[in-house]
Amino acid sequence: MIATDFQPFSIVEDTGFKKYSQALNPSYIPPSRKALAQKVTDMYDMETASLKRRVSKVPAVCLTTDCWTSRTTASYIERHTADNLAQQLLSVAIKTIGWMHLPCLAHTINLVVRDALQASKPIIDKVKEAVEYFHRSTVGAQKLKETQLQMKMEELRPKQDCPTRWNSTYYMLKSFIASKNAIISTLAVTNAPVRHLSQEEWTTVQEMCTILQPFEEVTVELSAESYLTVSKVIVLARGLQRATADFRRNTTTAAAQGVIDSLCASMSSRFHRIHANHILAETAALDPHFKRMAFPDGRTADETFKRLSTAAARISSCTPIQQQPAVEGLEGAGSGAGSIVWSYFHEEVAGTVEARNPTADAVMVVRAYLEEPLPTHEDPLKWWESRAPVYPRLSKLMAKKLCVVATSVPSERIFSKTGQIISERRSRLKPKKVRALVFLNANLPKDKKERQKKP
Repeated sequence: MIATDFQPFSIVEDTGFKKYSQALNPSYIPPSRKALAQKVTDMYDMETASLKRRVSKVPAVCLTTDCWTSRTTASYIERHTADNLAQQLLSVAIKTIGWMHLPCLAHTINLVVRDALQASKPIIDKVKEAVEYFHRSTVGAQKLKETQLQMKMEELRPKQDCPTRWNSTYYMLKSFIASKNAIISTLAVTNAPVRHLSQEEWTTVQEMCTILQPFEEVTVELSAESYLTVSKVIVLARGLQRATADFRRNTTTAAAQGVIDSLCASMSSRFHRIHANHILAETAALDPHFKRMAFPDGRTADETFKRLSTAAARISSCTPIQQQPAVEGLEGAGSGAGSIVWSYFHEEVAGTVEARNPTADAVMVVRAYLEEPLPTHEDPLKWWESRAPVYPRLSKLMAKKLCVVATSVPSERIFSKTGQIISERRSRLKPKKVRALVFLNANLPKDKKERQKKP
């Protein structure tokens, strides 16, 4: 309850909690605040030890982080600056160990769209004024609600945007256009002190919602935690560029055209030869949904699969795979199969197996993988789990490549929970205790099935 529901340690001292506990079980004596704190420490030690055991068995890891500062301005990771975080990661993981760095695609999209929205800032500012009016004025909010009911529209309160999240601007514009007639009527009746949108500006808002929809869809897809994301980056980036270019033909307002021009120019710069990034190219190639289809040209695909063949050959030479007998049926070939005479033949077979060229074998394996039909909706990890006996070298290579995440959003989501942990009732928690609570909230099994699966 303390870790999973963000309840303060002092809950056991609250009068209401004591009465509730007594009502459930009069003989139950709640633990003290100090005992609860020690329990959290013990659970943290146990869960970290379990996680370390699991991590010690994996072939590769991917690291991502975010920064967070408490209400009391105590930094729980590093100083709250992007430059400082980047310097720490680069110096520790990238420069020292030699790991490769992959920028967060969600942040890149955020920059692309934020820059493009500047082209229509005057219109967006007008929308903000109206939205803020409905959030600030109880009279305006009530009148909007009544107007929506009269027009048999869904009761929607226009959403406000957040300066750091471009998609919040998209949600604001979308909710605004959804209540267009009710908003126009309400602003006129209440004589609201805001600038009204012209018909062309309303058209621009509508067109901007259409233009930004694919970017929102990609952002949501990349922010997931339960499936692969990095293998989709090349495909999604190309898809965004094509969709934006297609929208140009149906865009009628100059402001919306300016947004498209900015989006295309920014993506052309930021996504330039994105398929040449080895991490992104190899993960896309190892996703059975894409393979060669992820690449805009055959040359890049050939280079990628050549690298994979070389890597697979290295795996085969370092980690020998159990080979089947060269001649089927020899393992039980009569009573003489284990005799001295037969041993000479088995030595020759073993020598033939060892003499095989690992590179040639790897090329054949990659070729067989490419000839496999593309799955439709099957989970790529489940697909590889079923094919691991068929492609043992490639499956090991896949485990090293597809562990990468395309965005730091999942880590940001975890850090966002610290805002619920560091509340007014728990503002004096030490960083060590906050670390334990955040870790337990993210890693404790959520239900009985998860607990049974956990080693």
